[in-house]
Amino acid sequence: MTQHIHCIVSDCHYYGQGNVCKANEILVATDKFGDNQPDQLDATMASQYNAEQAGTCMATCCKSYVPKGSDMTTQDGIKKMS
Repeated sequence: MTQHIHCIVSDCHYYGQGNVCKANEILVATDKFGDNQPDQLDATMASQYNAEQAGTCMATCCKSYVPKGSDMTTQDGIKKMS
């Protein structure tokens, strides 16, 4: 199955033309979880954590966000696909 992850956050390192996420994996988490974890914790470690209920769309976040042009592009182990 082919997945298409759409993203409208243009200042993310993984953002691609046409509003496409170019990360080879992403972690979507609850805001509560994301607020309490370091940036290095991302999709590559997802299997180590228990799933949580968010309750609403507004209580979720993409944990894979990395600022475009920053020195943080290699700290989480996620790769940018071409």
